[in-house]
Amino acid sequence: MISISNISYYIGGRPLYLNASMFIKPDDKIGLIGLNGRGKSTLLKLINGEMRLDEGSISKSKDCTIGFLNQDLLSFQSEDAILTVAMGAFKDAVDTQRQIEHILHQLETEYSDELVHKLTRLQEKFEQLDGYTMQAKAEEVLEGIGFSTTDLHRPLKEFSGGWRMRVMLAKLLLEKPSLLMLDEPTNHLDLPSIEWVEDYIRNYDGAVIIVSHDRRFLDNVVTKTVDVTQQQLITYEGNYSFYLREKEQRETIQQNAFENQQAKIRQAERFIERFKAKASKARQVKSKEKAIDRMDLIEEVVDDMAYVNFKFKFKQPSGRHVVTLNNVSKSYGPIEILKHTSASIERGDKIALIGANGKGKSTLLRILSGTEPVEGERVIGYNVIQGFYAQHQLEALNVENEILDELKQAGSGKLEQELRGILGCFLFSDEDQFKKIKVLSGGEKSRVALAKTLISEANFLLLDEPTNHLDFISENILIQALQQYQGSFVVVSHNRHFISQIANKIWYIENHQIKEYPGTYEEYNYWAHHNPQHLPPPVKPKEEAPKAKVATPKGGPSAEASLKKLNQELKSLEERIEALETDKASIESELGKPETYASVDALQKFQQQLEAINLEINEKNHRWEELVDEIEEVQQAKAG
Repeated sequence: MISISNISYYIGGRPLYLNASMFIKPDDKIGLIGLNGRGKSTLLKLINGEMRLDEGSISKSKDCTIGFLNQDLLSFQSEDAILTVAMGAFKDAVDTQRQIEHILHQLETEYSDELVHKLTRLQEKFEQLDGYTMQAKAEEVLEGIGFSTTDLHRPLKEFSGGWRMRVMLAKLLLEKPSLLMLDEPTNHLDLPSIEWVEDYIRNYDGAVIIVSHDRRFLDNVVTKTVDVTQQQLITYEGNYSFYLREKEQRETIQQNAFENQQAKIRQAERFIERFKAKASKARQVKSKEKAIDRMDLIEEVVDDMAYVNFKFKFKQPSGRHVVTLNNVSKSYGPIEILKHTSASIERGDKIALIGANGKGKSTLLRILSGTEPVEGERVIGYNVIQGFYAQHQLEALNVENEILDELKQAGSGKLEQELRGILGCFLFSDEDQFKKIKVLSGGEKSRVALAKTLISEANFLLLDEPTNHLDFISENILIQALQQYQGSFVVVSHNRHFISQIANKIWYIENHQIKEYPGTYEEYNYWAHHNPQHLPPPVKPKEEAPKAKVATPKGGPSAEASLKKLNQELKSLEERIEALETDKASIESELGKPETYASVDALQKFQQQLEAINLEINEKNHRWEELVDEIEEVQQAKAG
């Protein structure tokens, strides 16, 4: 259907594509993947004719029609109802319907056989164009991607950019072009809508190209994966998981071939260097030189994956209870979001807040953060230090700052060398770290904002759609960081792969109530599909370590006195832990010196000291947690 042959495209002298080729067959479902900045969206624009090639050709069959959903459509506005906008997909049928309505109006005042015959012909045409079912089809698609029945007659201009994008997606799906090109379609969809679109595309009668960083979406939809890498288009005959397995095998073969070839080249070069001055070996030397020149050089494999090699730490853990909501209600005018609902977050909870848009997920996140007023009670736990990440954090970045300076202003107290190491893990090279924020792409700004959030010493994180605009590598870094994170967090996300990797509890809002599933996303998904009536989720018994009780005998000290004593012990304990950490750092510094390793006695002495300090730190930390729980109990008893 479409042949892309030996194309080259340059940006400022830098080749984005160089003699790249691929083919699109009529029923292909293609996932177009690659790092941000490699040219995925550019390729779609080249296919659509919006940009001109520097070299090569893109040939299309005569009957090929293209529908293109891109991020530029976010700005599209109209006074028309969204149902009318979506029905624009049936242009011929809509035009015919208008002609029919005009003739019917004429017949009310000037009846004639000619008008009746014309009306009959138009009605036959309208039926052939499936005009009588077009409204029902449009309603089905719009409701499938998340609009309510009452929304259908609201003007498009009343909706946000993300919802307008959904309307344009609905229009494209109804147009049914030969080739449907979708650029990040899941960025503006909630989970139910993503699942609906997946089913629609799987059964779509035509070819589809999708640019997406949603792994689960690609796995469920595509039958072919094209990797945009090193100015080429590399095709894999399978979904994203197949691509990962196949790519690993190909790269192993390529790397072995590269190393073998390099060994042959080194051997030939040693021969040339050794015998180039000997006349008797001149012919062999010349032959070796020609053999090297004729070699089709194999490139070394470049690893596109990145791994976090440090842990995000904070000075003190929170108490056992992080945030508690008691009998909370929230509404906006007549629209109820939450009604007399309660929930609690405990230390170590890693919660994914999921569900359809419009249910109040972002509102609940703001309630948890304390920035949204509510009816009811929000209780913040002991020693909770909070960090919040949302898309507006990108706007809060100082565009005139260099990346490194922006991290320095996060108030983490980390040294410059530590911050540079962190930025390296977030894929900012030494040179990149001195770029100004204003020249960064949306994905790069997201990485800076995430790095600021994760180094903020917060032991409780709130994250709103953190994977939007992140490529696979950046998403992988965030997953590793949150897996290593020892605090608590709540994340709102529609990225199923992401939440399946990081969450140990699932929250969702149903009937204005916060509901909790005590397990991973995979476990929740299995339970939800086998319990369509939404029976109460299973409750797992909580395993709590035995803790010391505060004995308050009859006629003993008051609650204030007990609290004062516990706080004094806590302060003393924190001072001791800080001193131990300082001693530990000093010993580790000594162990890193070459002269220490030159003396067996000195080495053993420092190792014994380090072992004793680590043991005491663990004991003190355990007692610190016990004290925090005891303080919370006394405070609750005092309040009750």
